[in-house]
Order: sequence, then C-alpha cells, then structure tokens
Amino acid sequence: MRRMIGTATMAIALGACGERGEEKRASADANAASFVPPSVTSRLDYGSAMDRRFRALDRNADDFISRDELPRRNPRRLLALDRNGDGKISAIEFSEGMLARFDRMDLNHDGTVTSEERRSAGVK
Repeated sequence: MRRMIGTATMAIALGACGERGEEKRASADANAASFVPPSVTSRLDYGSAMDRRFRALDRNADDFISRDELPRRNPRRLLALDRNGDGKISAIEFSEGMLARFDRMDLNHDGTVTSEERRSAGVK
C-alpha cells in the first residue's frame, strides 16, 4: 500500500513537471516566433537610404522637394528642413537634416544606430 501511494505521488509529480515543461516549451516557441533581431545601421547606410528617399520624393527630378511633392502624412517635419525658407527642400538641406537626425539617434556616438538607440530616440 505504501509503495502504491509513493508511486502515485511520483506519477502526479512527474505529470505536473511534464505540463510545466510543455508550457515552457510553448512559451519559448512563441518568443522565438516573434523574435526580431536587433538591427544596426551605419551612418553611410543611413545616408544612402535617405538619398534614395529624397529621390523618391522628388518626383519631377529637379533636386528640390516642393510643397506639392511632400508626403501627406506629417509634412511639417520635412518642411522644418527648409533652412533658407524658400518653400522647397534642396538635396543638401534634406541630407544635412537627415544626417543630423541620425547623429541625434546615435547615443554613444560610434557611427552606428542600433534598434535600441532608435527606440530610445522615439523612432520606429
């Protein structure tokens, strides 16, 4: 009788461990499925991406982004790059403004911006 109670108790304990193990495995699988590796962007890569962005916005290819070429979403942020106040953003104004933004995100000033630095700067 004593042996049966001990065996039953052990079976219950092992069964509980199995469920917990399955829960841990399911949790680990869920974490692995939603994992996004950290990213690192160099200043050079960022500058190149922003140059492509400028070219995409400059639909008439005149090396300026005019008001009619501004994206509808949040155009004020881009208009702030117009340092000389002529109502259009030159390639130089855009590039310098975007690189200044990169430098503000580069919290440790190592020439790269990690996903953590980007989040700290409030950028998605």
